[in-house]
Amino acid sequence: MVIHPKDNVEVREDGHKYARRPIAAGENVIKYGMPIGHATCDIAVGEHVHVHNVRTNLGEVLEYRYEPEFEDVTPVPAPTIRAFRHPDGRIGIRNDLWVIPLVGCVNRLAERLAQSCGGLSLQHPYGCSQMGQDHETTANLLAAFVRHPNAGGVLVVALGCENNTLESFKARLGLVPEDRDGAKIGVNVRFLKAQDPGDEYAKGLELLKELDAARPKERVDVPVSELVVGLKCGGSDGFSGLTANPLVGRFSDWLVARGGSTILTEVPEMFGAETLLMKRCRTRNIFDKCVKMINAFKDYYTAHNQVCYENPSPGNKAGGITTLEDKSLGCVQKGGSAPVEDVLLYGEPVKAHGLSLMTGPGNDLVASTVLAAAGCHLILFTTGRGTPFGCVVPTMKVATNDALARNKPNWIDWNAMSDPDVDAFAAKVMRIASGEELARNEENGAQGIAIFKDGVTL
Repeated sequence: MVIHPKDNVEVREDGHKYARRPIAAGENVIKYGMPIGHATCDIAVGEHVHVHNVRTNLGEVLEYRYEPEFEDVTPVPAPTIRAFRHPDGRIGIRNDLWVIPLVGCVNRLAERLAQSCGGLSLQHPYGCSQMGQDHETTANLLAAFVRHPNAGGVLVVALGCENNTLESFKARLGLVPEDRDGAKIGVNVRFLKAQDPGDEYAKGLELLKELDAARPKERVDVPVSELVVGLKCGGSDGFSGLTANPLVGRFSDWLVARGGSTILTEVPEMFGAETLLMKRCRTRNIFDKCVKMINAFKDYYTAHNQVCYENPSPGNKAGGITTLEDKSLGCVQKGGSAPVEDVLLYGEPVKAHGLSLMTGPGNDLVASTVLAAAGCHLILFTTGRGTPFGCVVPTMKVATNDALARNKPNWIDWNAMSDPDVDAFAAKVMRIASGEELARNEENGAQGIAIFKDGVTL
């Protein structure tokens, strides 16, 4: 398969690249019509083009120019989905009870309480022994999940002696210590400090009954324009940029045309393709925020004495991905062709309709967590290698190839290689959003979070 007329490589059935014509040492290897690295030796016609004879062209922080080049997506009428309408006007596509521990010490208590009501426990190892930005990151993300519209009700469980105190956490939510619920902020939430009652489990059950009674009762028709979808990939292979990522990109444009919102993250997997996104930034201010996001993540790498281009994993390479440019040019296709309307910081809530970019790493669980915390109702997760993981929101797995879809039907929600039709795919997304079907991760009980950490642990 030849992807672009300018390409000097072709992709074969194994997902790997082979030379279409002789490639001289030092010459760029072209895929998707763009360089993905350079040849380290002469490569003959038909020869395998991979890590043994190709190296990245990427360096560290670069200078960028704002040269906008985009077209608006043509608006079309929005169909409806069935969702839960909250008193504050937001919609949720699930109505679960969530139990959120403020510190890892009460994870088991949170898990037992969630199991008692068929809810979800958002367990994590943090909330204490953290300083500075790590502490802020943990507290802010947990606060974002308290407000998440997929939760019909939230029980916040504190221990009583952690750094992330219940009192400071309530203030972060906009409450005062005396508030026992979230009426002031329009959230169905209760609070439990485990060190206070004689039987913390019994008290938790009592609070869960209150939450259950107060959550929305039934789904109503809402326009799909209110849906927010996260875009993510993991375990990419040589077909990711040819099948699943383009399908998700077409869906992103489909949703944006109907007034909805999508969020693309994984900043390290934009390196090498970032200029394509920068050209689509609607304004100079958005472009400047995009440049800052890219360069800040490169600075993060160099601050830890790591090079920014050592990204493709062993699984990526086994699947046919050679360099970070190779991976990135395939990854950014999940963002479709719509203009970039905003650039969000890690943990910042989505504000704009349309496509937003978000600061976040490539790690599957961490990136999916920050997408969910931003307000995504569900996540579209493309994969060529397969993974059973899932976030606390529905995490639809989109296979890049037939073999994976056949081998792991219990993991995969859609096979993009055999069914690339965006309208059929959109119908599947709307069925899952409406609760007519569950995503595979929900069926398997694979629903969790992982919080970004950068600093020391006390």
